[in-house]
Amino acid sequence: MAQQACSCDIPTISVTAKYLPEAWEKAVVEVWNKGIRIKTQYDKPADPLSRDATVMITVEDPFAEPRIHKNFPGGPYELESYLQEVLYGIHDHWIDPAAGKWTYTYHERIYAYCPVEDLRNPNSPKPFKAVDQIQYIIDALADTFYTRRAQAITWMPTADPATEDPPCLQRIWCRLIEEEDGTMVLNMNTHWRSRDLYKAWFMNVYALTELQKLIANKITEKSGKAVKVGRYVDISDSLHIYGSYFEDAEKEIQKMQDTPFTERTWETTHPAFEMMTEEARQNLAEDPDFYAKAKG
Repeated sequence: MAQQACSCDIPTISVTAKYLPEAWEKAVVEVWNKGIRIKTQYDKPADPLSRDATVMITVEDPFAEPRIHKNFPGGPYELESYLQEVLYGIHDHWIDPAAGKWTYTYHERIYAYCPVEDLRNPNSPKPFKAVDQIQYIIDALADTFYTRRAQAITWMPTADPATEDPPCLQRIWCRLIEEEDGTMVLNMNTHWRSRDLYKAWFMNVYALTELQKLIANKITEKSGKAVKVGRYVDISDSLHIYGSYFEDAEKEIQKMQDTPFTERTWETTHPAFEMMTEEARQNLAEDPDFYAKAKG
């Protein structure tokens, strides 16, 4: 007789979708319906237990349209701000653990990885020079397209366990596959230890797939071979919907059941999205250091 899974086992879920907003919706529904109920370190006394699962999400065509979900928590400004934070480091200057501010950004960890012992001590020794891991990925794949070593990490075992808000993203892994006509296709996986599905996932993946496209373009420049973006796979050890979000999440799930997918999404060329995104870019560009950071 087959042994039944223990009710205390964390569910494992696999989601596949063509479109980015479709992937978010499917994951929300799956975790809502199948996630284990478990408390978190951020719960308030009256909060319901979160819904949680280990989840692998495949987005088959990350840049297929429609690419934007109208109802993810946030909007075009937040989306553009987060994209520029990850790709160009516009918020790296907010990192100041000694002053009780941010301990990291993803941009800093992947473009200038430099482990220390104590993030809150500005005099903590830095035994290694900072490593631009994205440049390493570009160089490695331009040199040997089939290498399995093109990856970047964020975790600092020397320092992160002692902080209150350690990185969720743990690793980025890239590999090229060659099509019959010689075109290279960049596949990318990201691995996360913990993840807010309802409020953070969509913005995370929007920015990470833009990073995937940036890497593909840079490999093209360096190797002289055409590289296009392939599937994106997103693996979370703990993908969760917090109990404090249940009322909003339940309403959104109801919309998914009652309205056509096209009414809940935008193409990136939609005039309203383009206008709000351009407005966001102009506001963000008022930071005098923005263009220097973007070029760097």
